[in-house]
Amino acid sequence: MSAAASTLPELFGRPVRALHCLGVGGMGLGPLAIYAAELGFAVTGADDALTDAMRAWLERSRVTLGAPEILPLDAELLVISSAIPPSHPALAAAQVRGLPVVRRGEFLAELARHRRLVAVCGSHGKTTTTAMLVTALRAAGLSPGYVGGGLFADESTPPAAAGASDLLVAEIDESDGTIGRFAPFLTVLVNLDWDHPDHYRTQAELEAAFAALLARSAGPALINAACELSARAAAGRPNTFTFGRQGAYALVSSAPAGAARLELTLNGLFGPGLPRASVRAFGEFNALNATAALAAAHLLGAGLRPDLLADYPGVRRRQAVLASGAAFTVVEDYAHHPSEIAALLTGLRLRLPAEGRLRVVFQPHRYSRTKQFRAGFAAALSTADALYLLDVYGAGESALPGGSTADLAETLRGTASGLPLVHLPGEHAAVFTRLGAELRPGDLVAIVGAGDLDVSARAWLASFRWPAWWDRVAAALAPRLSVETKLQRETPLADKTTLRVGGAARLYAEPANDTDLLNLVRAAHALGLRVLPLGRGSNLLVPDEGVDALVIALRHPFWESFTPLPPDTAGGPPRLRVGAGLRLKNLCGLAAKAGLVGFEFLEGIPGNVGGSLRMNAGAMGGWIFDVVESVEFVTLAGERRTLPKSAMHVDYRHCAELQNAIAIAAVLRPPAADTRPTADISQQIDAYRDKRRKTQPREPSAGCIFKNPPGDSAGRLIDAAGLKGTRVGDAEVSPVHANFIVNHDHARAADVIALVRQVRAEVEKKHGVRLEPEVLLYGRDWKEFL
Repeated sequence: MSAAASTLPELFGRPVRALHCLGVGGMGLGPLAIYAAELGFAVTGADDALTDAMRAWLERSRVTLGAPEILPLDAELLVISSAIPPSHPALAAAQVRGLPVVRRGEFLAELARHRRLVAVCGSHGKTTTTAMLVTALRAAGLSPGYVGGGLFADESTPPAAAGASDLLVAEIDESDGTIGRFAPFLTVLVNLDWDHPDHYRTQAELEAAFAALLARSAGPALINAACELSARAAAGRPNTFTFGRQGAYALVSSAPAGAARLELTLNGLFGPGLPRASVRAFGEFNALNATAALAAAHLLGAGLRPDLLADYPGVRRRQAVLASGAAFTVVEDYAHHPSEIAALLTGLRLRLPAEGRLRVVFQPHRYSRTKQFRAGFAAALSTADALYLLDVYGAGESALPGGSTADLAETLRGTASGLPLVHLPGEHAAVFTRLGAELRPGDLVAIVGAGDLDVSARAWLASFRWPAWWDRVAAALAPRLSVETKLQRETPLADKTTLRVGGAARLYAEPANDTDLLNLVRAAHALGLRVLPLGRGSNLLVPDEGVDALVIALRHPFWESFTPLPPDTAGGPPRLRVGAGLRLKNLCGLAAKAGLVGFEFLEGIPGNVGGSLRMNAGAMGGWIFDVVESVEFVTLAGERRTLPKSAMHVDYRHCAELQNAIAIAAVLRPPAADTRPTADISQQIDAYRDKRRKTQPREPSAGCIFKNPPGDSAGRLIDAAGLKGTRVGDAEVSPVHANFIVNHDHARAADVIALVRQVRAEVEKKHGVRLEPEVLLYGRDWKEFL
């Protein structure tokens, strides 16, 4: 539905056009205000603690923001968050003017009456499950309306949208009792745990509220198969399905697939099942959230595919990574109940580097919750290696005896006396300063809580003393290496690349032997330090700011070996074992001197063996893997392996096994027996060299900038678009070969990136072809810029 263009629904039995949202900066009311604006209401809002991220989304959605104490004159309805106290001046003004005042949940329930509501509810994980379900439904083409309970982690997915179907997916909050206003079509109950003791005095009261919601649901219900309280709430209800390890929608297995991606196998009511569904998240809890989202999508008629959650962007403050790769990791999460914290810390410990410690910064949320569950908080938090406590975030509550952070700290000192614990009452900055002083390479920092500590955590990272930190990391690595190995700080990379642009590496190493390489890679893995291999620096672009990583280059003579090997079969061609640091030009020359045929095409490729293997470099109609028999490499986890070519996955400009590994050597063999004399080989090399000089620029470049599209040439398309000679700063599209960008002495990486964007846009506009970069954006992702 293009809801903004449709007739506005009546609200609470009366026509309303303009409404004011008080507390619009919160994750409950902010997305709801955006949804109302998308429906076509004139929405104003105010909050005295508005974050930049929420402000941007509200303004983008045409929500007019004003001073918190002012109630706009044209407002016909006031919607308030649960944090607004009765004494607020805007509430008093509404009462004087006789305006109706409703809570956030009441307003959402009223809007939901006009759609088929998919209610995602429960104690833990509903924000993530809502976001995953929205992602899956949109990927399946169902275009739901939705109101989330948080901000997506990317900058392109809004926290709410009107949608184009009759479906409305919304996170339903039970904390203030407004759950009784909803009558969903489909209810997804992710789990149940007693919480909000300020409203539900007993666990039975909480169960009754959810049982009533399920009873009001007109269509199917979906509950967690492993949750006893959910089962009791749904007892006797027909048309109820389960999800989870023992569910009707069964999570068969989940396995990490990279730093923050899961591969799921699902079965049961999915029909033939999903043997490999991918989601960008980690941990068992998120695997269950993803199962619930896919099961709900199936119940709503979505055709299931393995990629429905492949582009899930994540949700801010839900296991969101704020920093990583610099030998420490910072993860933030909204967990504010003992069960959530216990599950979070269990999952994070599985991701902890071998030499790291789990440091937890926790801000309790509400005095009533802290008092009621103080023992549970102490038990959950005691699994940390070090704990940093912030004062309670009251969320509108007054302090309660037994519900302060000091009370929690006292309990912890009694039950976990060996746990290093820091509590400095007052401002957060002092606690984060202490954390920074105690941080060591390899540590994982968890920022935990539903209050305002996320703002403090970001401020801490923004002011972090990075130079001193990198010195500390270098000091941790140095004792593991021999004196022959070079280990440097802030090494300029421009002169180590063929384009000659870019900044420095925070750490740079040239291992002198395989033992030092293994020690270096294994230490980096144990410390959570990002590693970037560097060959001869061709076919890559280093950003102007450099790279926050350990750059490893095999430039020591140890890696430049050239060793002839006997044929592996009688009458077969001779073979070579070559080191990854050997330059291709030198390989070509040495092979010619040895009378070996088939390596001539490598002449002039400005790289070394290791780099050419990683990207399957090619020229003059040949590819490096045409002459490869096997490859030796070290994974970034420090495992040394050898694979035959037949076991490797190689295609155009890509070798899958070397994307997260460092090639150290290869065994090569000519593609076929050839009896040409050495003089003929030399003539062929000269011919290739002459052709290259005539068709490629002499100025510094990174080689071909774009991949050739199927059946065409990137250079031809760029030339036909009239872009030869186009220039940004000192970066120019070469007049000699249109698929080269050259550096006229003082180009910056920013100039090259801007030129890539311009060329790409012009070619797509003229030819309808979207070119993809071939050059690697070192340490970054082109998706950030294109």
